[in-house]
Amino acid sequence: MTSPAFNAERNGRPFSKGGFEEIDLVGLRAVMDRSAGSSAVSIGLIDGPVARHASFAQQPQVIGDSAGRASDFASLHGTFVAGILGARRGSGAPGICPDCTLYSHPAFAASPGSPFLNGQALSRAIRDCVGAGVKVINLSLTVYRPSAESESSLRDALDLAAHKGVIVVAAAGNQASVSATVITRHPWVIPVAGCDPQGRPSTGTNLGLSIGRRGLRAPGEQVTSLALTGTTVLNGTSVAAPFVTGAIALLWSEFPRASAQALKLAILRAERRSSISPPLLNGLESLKLLH
Repeated sequence: MTSPAFNAERNGRPFSKGGFEEIDLVGLRAVMDRSAGSSAVSIGLIDGPVARHASFAQQPQVIGDSAGRASDFASLHGTFVAGILGARRGSGAPGICPDCTLYSHPAFAASPGSPFLNGQALSRAIRDCVGAGVKVINLSLTVYRPSAESESSLRDALDLAAHKGVIVVAAAGNQASVSATVITRHPWVIPVAGCDPQGRPSTGTNLGLSIGRRGLRAPGEQVTSLALTGTTVLNGTSVAAPFVTGAIALLWSEFPRASAQALKLAILRAERRSSISPPLLNGLESLKLLH
C-alpha cells in the first residue's frame, strides 16, 4: 500500500502541498521547504539492517558489528525507519532530511515481530555511534529483559552521549502502559510517543512522567515509508521517533553552531510540564525559537 508522493526536489527547494499530512501535523513542511539537511549532520540509526533501495538519496553507511543473519522483519523495520529520514523527496516516503549523513548500525537480526535488543548490545551500539561522531541517535527499539548490569551499562552509554553532545531520541514503546524504561527515564533522552492523524495519543503508545516531561508526540499511525521493495505502511512509536530525529537533524543543518542543549531546548520548546502525555512535535515553532 502506498501513499501519494509529494513532488519534491532536493537541496532545500520547495515541495508541493500534496500528500503526507503528518508533515503538516508536526510543523515540518516549512522547515523542509528551507532545507533537505546537511552532510555535516550525521544520524546514527540503531535498528535492523537497512536494505539497498533505489529511493534512498544516498545509501546509509554501515558501522559496528554485523547483527548476523537478519529476519525479514528486522530488515523491513530498519529500512522503513531509514526511509523516513533519508529517502529521496518524492519517493513515497517522508524523506525528512535526505542530505544528512545516515549511519546504519545493524543491531537486531531476528525478532518475533518487535525490535528487541539486549541492553549490553545496545550499550555497545550507542558507544559505536558516539565514536563515529554522529550528532543524533535514533532508537526505535525495545530493550529485552534488562538485567541490573545491563541497565547500568546503558546508563553509562547514555551519559557518554550526553557528555559528547549527541542527542538521543527513543521510541516510548507500544504496550499501552504508563511506565518508563532505563532509556526513557534518562534525563538526556527525548522519548517519543505515537499519535493518530489528529495528533491525539495513539491507543497503544506508552505514556508516563518521564515521557510527558521530556518527550514529544509524533505520527505513529498509518505512516508510509520504504519497504524491502517499494513502500508500505506501519504503525507504532518506532515510526514516530524518526520524525523527531529528522526535525532535529534539519534544525541542526540550519543552525550548525547551535549546541546540543540549545537544540534540545528548541525541539522541546523549553516548557514546564506535569502531564504523562507529551506535547506534539512542532518543527516550525522550534525553528522560530532558534532564530
